Amino acid sequence: MSHAAHAPLHHVAGGSFDPLWLLYLLVVAAALGYGLLVWTQRRRGRPWPVLRTLSFLLGIGVLAAGLSPGLMARAHADIGAHMTQHLLLGMYAPLLLVLGWPVSLLLRSLPVGAARTLTRTLHRGPLRALLSPWTALLLNIGGMALLYLTPLYAAMLSSPWLHLLVHFHVIAAGFLFTLVVAGAEPLPGLAPFRWRAGTLLAGMTLHAVLAKVMYARLLPAGLPGAPEQLQAAARQMYYWGDLAEILLGVLLFWGWLRARDRARERARGKDPAPAHAPAFSAEGGAA
Repeated sequence: MSHAAHAPLHHVAGGSFDPLWLLYLLVVAAALGYGLLVWTQRRRGRPWPVLRTLSFLLGIGVLAAGLSPGLMARAHADIGAHMTQHLLLGMYAPLLLVLGWPVSLLLRSLPVGAARTLTRTLHRGPLRALLSPWTALLLNIGGMALLYLTPLYAAMLSSPWLHLLVHFHVIAAGFLFTLVVAGAEPLPGLAPFRWRAGTLLAGMTLHAVLAKVMYARLLPAGLPGAPEQLQAAARQMYYWGDLAEILLGVLLFWGWLRARDRARERARGKDPAPAHAPAFSAEGGAA
């Protein structure tokens, strides 16, 4: 199967629209939306930290690299290139995006009433369940297992719309897992530290098991590349995935230390929240 047959940005089915354009547009919209919110903050005289902005935009850049036409084309013929893509989109880009504090920026930019409504919504119902670390683990690791341990991967190679959905899931599940586990920003309804640490350890274990299954070639037919390419991709998943998870662990402990310091300051009767950080009331509203 040639690279050209599956290269992104191509016209499929006799000139029909390539659905991957929707993913590219979504990434561009995320960058523009974040920039607009930062600009809004500056207009209000409440500048947003430059390092957070740079981190988010760097994360957008990593997404763009993972979705680049050249890498996308190679990933259809070589599972090693696909694994590079998976690591960029689902593990490294989310780390940088989360360090941009996008949820806090959104809550801070909304009118007070809308921010309180959104925060209360995050505390209840389906969104509260979605923000559970165990839900994030299921969507993240479960999605990878479904991709590699079933015929889904082979089906994705011949279906542009399925290709789009798989890549969207990789990005969204990776971002959700990183956001929920890291706890870097004061999210409403954030799970206790021990739950998030346990989720990270479970994720690291399951990720390693999946890599070893891939290395042993205990997978369905249809994965592109020779057996040695499959094993190289498994090593990539194992070692580079470990590095991303170690970085996430550093972020998790950093967030825990910051939360502990804020609690100590509150106990001393001081206000630990800097001017750029949103505060959340006990009822879940943004202060």
